Amino acid sequence: MRNEHRGRGFGRPGGWQQADLPDPADVPDWFAGRLPSDWFVGKPVIEVDRDEIVVIGELPLPKPERADGEDAEAPTEKIPAATKEGAIARFRESTRPARMQIAGEAQRRYARNVAWGVSVDGERIMFTQLAVPVMTRLRQQERKVLDTLVDSGVARSRSDALAWTVKLAGKHAEAWLEELRTAMRKVDDLRSEGPKGL
Repeated sequence: MRNEHRGRGFGRPGGWQQADLPDPADVPDWFAGRLPSDWFVGKPVIEVDRDEIVVIGELPLPKPERADGEDAEAPTEKIPAATKEGAIARFRESTRPARMQIAGEAQRRYARNVAWGVSVDGERIMFTQLAVPVMTRLRQQERKVLDTLVDSGVARSRSDALAWTVKLAGKHAEAWLEELRTAMRKVDDLRSEGPKGL
């Protein structure tokens, strides 16, 4: 029986932890077994939240050639931008049907959308990614921050300004946020090991 009480209570109801979503703990293992081995160099980076699974793999690139037509041995030889763009376009088009099938299977298994991207020579390129609207209430001082970003041309709208500030905060607080996520996982592990029916 569902609890219809929506008042403030203990725990984190409705937050990042949602009981009705499948457990994503084995997402990296599932993708490791499902992805073709020749798509990426090494293991892909898999990021999961309650809305989306993001899969980003390092693309294999051809070695740059020297002027005499031989393969370059020196690690300082740069891969031309056009070669990178061609490799990305080739991968995106040639893997589209398979990526769509894998995404559909993962969506049925984990009840989350799947977004794809590649990493090329240290640069991350996303093909698709979910943009989830998030509603919030802001007081005047907080709205003034957003309006300053809009008025100065940093952002086009309040929603753009809010997204920009979240990115900035995340960039500068990533180590702290990762510690917080680790602590939350430990709490969840303790809850699952505790007495049932509490």
